[in-house]
Amino acid sequence: MNIIFGKIVDVINRSIYDGEILYENGMIVEIRKTDRQYDNYILPGLIDSHVHIESSMLTPQQFGKLIVSRGTVATVSDPHEIANVLGIYGINYMIDNAKLSPLKFFFGVPSCVPATAFETAGSAVTSLDVADFLERREIVGLSEMMNYPGVIYNDTEVLLKIKSAIALGKPIDGHAPGLKGEDLKKYVSEGISTDHECSSLEEAIEKIKLGMTIQIREGSAAKNFIALYKLIDLYPDQVMICTDDSHPEDIIQEGHLDKIVKMGIEKGLDIFNLLKAVSVNPVLHYNLEVGLLRQGDPADFIVVDDLKNFNVLQTYINGNKLYDKGKLHFKLRGFPIEINNFKREDIHLSEIKVKALSEKIRVIEVEDGELLTKCGIYQAKIENGYVVSDTENDILKIVVLNRYDNESKPAVGFIKNIGLKTGALGTSIAHDSHNLIVVGTNDIDIVNCFQALIENKGGLVTCSGNTIYNLPLEVAGLMTNKDPNQVAEKYNLLKNKAHEYGSSLKAPFMTLAFMSLLVIPELKLGDKGLFDVNKFEFTELFV
Repeated sequence: MNIIFGKIVDVINRSIYDGEILYENGMIVEIRKTDRQYDNYILPGLIDSHVHIESSMLTPQQFGKLIVSRGTVATVSDPHEIANVLGIYGINYMIDNAKLSPLKFFFGVPSCVPATAFETAGSAVTSLDVADFLERREIVGLSEMMNYPGVIYNDTEVLLKIKSAIALGKPIDGHAPGLKGEDLKKYVSEGISTDHECSSLEEAIEKIKLGMTIQIREGSAAKNFIALYKLIDLYPDQVMICTDDSHPEDIIQEGHLDKIVKMGIEKGLDIFNLLKAVSVNPVLHYNLEVGLLRQGDPADFIVVDDLKNFNVLQTYINGNKLYDKGKLHFKLRGFPIEINNFKREDIHLSEIKVKALSEKIRVIEVEDGELLTKCGIYQAKIENGYVVSDTENDILKIVVLNRYDNESKPAVGFIKNIGLKTGALGTSIAHDSHNLIVVGTNDIDIVNCFQALIENKGGLVTCSGNTIYNLPLEVAGLMTNKDPNQVAEKYNLLKNKAHEYGSSLKAPFMTLAFMSLLVIPELKLGDKGLFDVNKFEFTELFV
């Protein structure tokens, strides 16, 4: 029999008392109060209710190694990214890799692969595939239904996926930025239960009143906690916390869910409501096999110094002490990593030149920390009859190149607020289809970025003249099995280079990765061309 002492934080019954927890064979046998007083606090482990592990650039094994020290004991993960590259083979890779980690990984089955018919993905996940995956124990629901037009207008394939989840009593996650009114009512009525794309209280409250649970997101690129944190006290039963996308250097330097809890404490939120959003609510919503400090529960809990500083001292999962005051108490096992889907072999300078057809162009306008973009109309900079990057006005050329086909031509657009004054940067992490995307101040550096990405078959790259820096991602062009600290160090080098070249964006690569996401308004660039998300159709560069 094992025993641990401390101030026990009973989130469900909203009480804190000095006590001891007896646990054996991974389960809590008894919890009892004591007369002795303790300084440390024991509370349920933290749960990330929606995350794309691939966006950490780490395999599940390595991701678990990184976040367990931050008090995270479980995640609800959407393997949407690797599914767009490798289909059901990619989903199975994530599930199998995660099984080798002591962290509790739960998965949803991706609902939108490909995300739209307006871009080229590497694979597809059909309604039959979805039905098969939903039967599996590891699959706790249907992941974010980004194709909200398909829901609203009764797309047969979309509704079949939803029907499969409902038949098994598994929740359906949503993804509907800005959706409101009658369209939102229709969307929710089909069984969509969550949304993590809210950026304002007004939007979130409308969705909550229709029965949705809001996942407040605070990741590396999209940061919505400050705008939405009041929901936690206003609607404590209908709020969860998620990161969605986080880079390893942010987790190492700032924290994971523990960082978000600290933000809530600083805002004066009710501690029980706050902890409920990051433990109880995800367990109940997704029916997770994760303990909540109750007799008969799995022995999943964390120890923190106090409820003000919230520094994680220890993390236990199934009664195993995995982290203790700066040290991990587990090792990773090996796993094959050579999986990819990459056919692009080259690109030529002439392919990205843009002949000027008028003096005005549509430009993607970026806002730091937001996935939403705007569409601006600007004066084009024209040289020798071609539109070129305009560093003086921060309007840069952006190019998306199909990685799955060597014959297709690149799509070219222009983007504002990246901030580069020299050089270029690029990545094969380009939501949702993960084609290659590069932004730059001149065509030569742009092409050199592409060539480096092609040589590595995916990764992150910065280029200025003959100086090229790489972070290869050998797993599907999305992840690496290298140690998180090594990845963070290399990523920081690339990010610092982007800043040295002039970008003021906090996470320039992650921001760039979302510029091809054709389901988040307003203007985006896919491998087939410039896309008006509001109208859900292609649009012209020239006005």
